[in-house]
Amino acid sequence: MIRALVLSLALWVGLLAAPLAAQDAGAAARQAAAALDQAGRDLAAAERASDRVAALTATVRAYEDGLTALRDGLRDAAIREAALRRDLSAREREVASLLAALQTLGRADVAQQLLHPEGPLGAARSGMLVSAVTPGLAAEAQALARDLQEVATLRQLQENAAETLRDGLSGAQEARAALSQAVADRTDLPRRFTEDPVQTAVLIAATETLEGFASGLTQITGPDMAPESGARLAKGDLALPVSGRILRRAGEADAAGVARPGIVLATRPEALVTTPAAATIRYVGPLLDYGLVAILEPQADILFVFAGLETLFGAAGQVLPEGAPIGLMGGGDGTAGTNNTSVLQAGEGTGNTRPETLYIEVREGDTPVDPLAWFATDKG
Repeated sequence: MIRALVLSLALWVGLLAAPLAAQDAGAAARQAAAALDQAGRDLAAAERASDRVAALTATVRAYEDGLTALRDGLRDAAIREAALRRDLSAREREVASLLAALQTLGRADVAQQLLHPEGPLGAARSGMLVSAVTPGLAAEAQALARDLQEVATLRQLQENAAETLRDGLSGAQEARAALSQAVADRTDLPRRFTEDPVQTAVLIAATETLEGFASGLTQITGPDMAPESGARLAKGDLALPVSGRILRRAGEADAAGVARPGIVLATRPEALVTTPAAATIRYVGPLLDYGLVAILEPQADILFVFAGLETLFGAAGQVLPEGAPIGLMGGGDGTAGTNNTSVLQAGEGTGNTRPETLYIEVREGDTPVDPLAWFATDKG
């Protein structure tokens, strides 16, 4: 389903208004199709639960990337169509005059064209004038026909692609459901410690800030705590945990005037959140006014805090490989993609649809640092 969606996009995206943007969308569509094919092969060959989770994670990401490419293409098509319609409307009088001239030329027979009040010489001059003007009229008529045809083509493309997008959204939802089940069935993850729910509950009750909770969390260890191993993190080169656009940077105040040390990303509804590096889950669950929170420890004295999810995967103490699913964003009310308008508005902070937001904080020891010092991004 999504494969047909992204491949069809790659074919027609060249018709859009901005050539460079169209090429980017087409390339993204082809990459998503290739990723989905590979994920399907990996899923068919998966023997372990962790392999199935990894393949389904790649499947969900491929759906998200393909749908993003299609939305971008649809948006460009709508913009191009609107521009053409405005241009044609502005040229309405000019177009009417052109059509009248063409109709007049078409009705005149040879005998009429030879008659002229000034005699043969006037007829010759008129003929020369008509001969000079006719190619220009024909060129304008051809340009008009091309514009009208492009409007019709863009409209048809939008209608067809919007229907395909609705199918793609259903496929993505099925993949997310399969991923959630696969995560629930997974039992082969290594563990660094076993959470003490009493200690965690006491810590939550005793703290009033994320800073206090994170500081206290680093002091909680279990009797089976094992030393951490693995390569050091590539600071500054980590991928963001979710595709999105930066709404607020570290230290920027929100609408209520509250400034926090983390960043806020606008994401698509139900976007998949993954761990940017191999890490131990230190906490997953509700926390203060942050909603559902996942706190990961990729290495000693480093914490990644992700807040604002609607669904969480995993349990405290589990060691996740890089790229493993952490959870899903909210916004899955079933209305996205039900018509052309909502399809085009379901973007990262675009249109009238309110985006989902993920809060990201990074702590080195007990000190929060700018997350953009850790993550590679060219957005925002």
